[in-house]
Amino acid sequence: MTVLDSRPDMPAEGGRSARAAAAGRDPAVLITPSGVTMPTVEDLGAGRGPEWLDQWLAANTADVVAWFRHIHAHPELSRQEFATTELVAGLLKSFGLQPELLPAGNGLICDVGEGERCVALRADMDALPLTEATDLPYAATVQGASHACGHDAHTTVLLATGIALAAAPELPGRVRLIFQPAEEVMPGGALDVIDAGALDGVERIFGLHCDPRLEVGRVGTRVGAITSATDLLELRLTSPGGHTSRPHLTADLVHALGTVITGLPALLSRRIDPRSGTVLVWGAVHAGEAANAVPQDGLLRGTLRTGDHDVWADLEPLVAGLVQSLLAPTGVGFELLHHRGVPPVINDRESTHLLRTGIETALGEDALAGTKQSSGGEDFGWYLEHIPGSFMRLGVWPGDGPMRDLHQPTFQLDERALLTGIRVMTHTALAALA
Repeated sequence: MTVLDSRPDMPAEGGRSARAAAAGRDPAVLITPSGVTMPTVEDLGAGRGPEWLDQWLAANTADVVAWFRHIHAHPELSRQEFATTELVAGLLKSFGLQPELLPAGNGLICDVGEGERCVALRADMDALPLTEATDLPYAATVQGASHACGHDAHTTVLLATGIALAAAPELPGRVRLIFQPAEEVMPGGALDVIDAGALDGVERIFGLHCDPRLEVGRVGTRVGAITSATDLLELRLTSPGGHTSRPHLTADLVHALGTVITGLPALLSRRIDPRSGTVLVWGAVHAGEAANAVPQDGLLRGTLRTGDHDVWADLEPLVAGLVQSLLAPTGVGFELLHHRGVPPVINDRESTHLLRTGIETALGEDALAGTKQSSGGEDFGWYLEHIPGSFMRLGVWPGDGPMRDLHQPTFQLDERALLTGIRVMTHTALAALA
């Protein structure tokens, strides 16, 4: 693991940092121990203040990029984020902060500032089980794992935000940094964070997610549901099996599978308000090998999503009843496993107003963008079951070239988004504490 020099820069004559001056180099580049030159990136919000934030970013942009590239190159899957946690904790400590590890050692919380009032900022840390397929010089060094969802950027943004806030002359209260593990698995690492007491004393919480369909320098917000509840369905069927020439002497398992595959989505569309955005899509089906044999076992898996919290609460018994009615005439045995996932992320109005204030202050009015509700799941919704908050979409598309989608081995982001994310997170925290 490469050890990054994370000592804080102190202002020096001519706008150069003391560390950079001592090394005889321009602070716009960072020479890592591996000998790689780390270029700076354009700060789209430069000059918008506050002065201490402008100064901190000018002195530390190259370090921010270095942190991001290191995390990107060393992805860790859900509940295995120990090295990432160690790196983040070490950097926070080197800047005088006191991070506290979560009980399992993967993930941490850290307060910046003093006072009774406290708002939280959250980032997720885990990678996806995908092998990276980019030609980036800092591509993942781990087979079967990559940051194809941008959590490396989320972690870097929050890390830098916390360190920048620690450089402020004064803060109007406390900002709690939450570095969360296991967002990519259900029901999500947010529950571990909550169980550890991370929301104790917190007024409201904010988070962000990379959006490859939004240009860098713009941030999408929305009042109400911004993501959907997501459950997993697993249906296992059994039959005595038999010859396809005599289906009347057995229970036709493949026919039963087909009945559920087409029938359950159709029935749900007639039993649930279509305005709820409820959708069932099958992703896997397995049964049999031979064309002339009725199989004894079958498996069906899919995801069930809804944007309505009340509908989500009623889905499990409804689905169970419909599956029972569909399969009763077929004679097959079955076991339905309904894995409850995550609730929808529902942004409250006041928190979203504060978020928009933070975005406009950080980047200007033109940075504000609307965003549609996604059918994707996000365990940030668990936090909003306890306290109000708002979740934003951070533009990471360069503005030209392909939009490389999330959860794909080719996903890439514009590193300028790191700095816009830092500015937005910082100003949102300040607005919420004002």
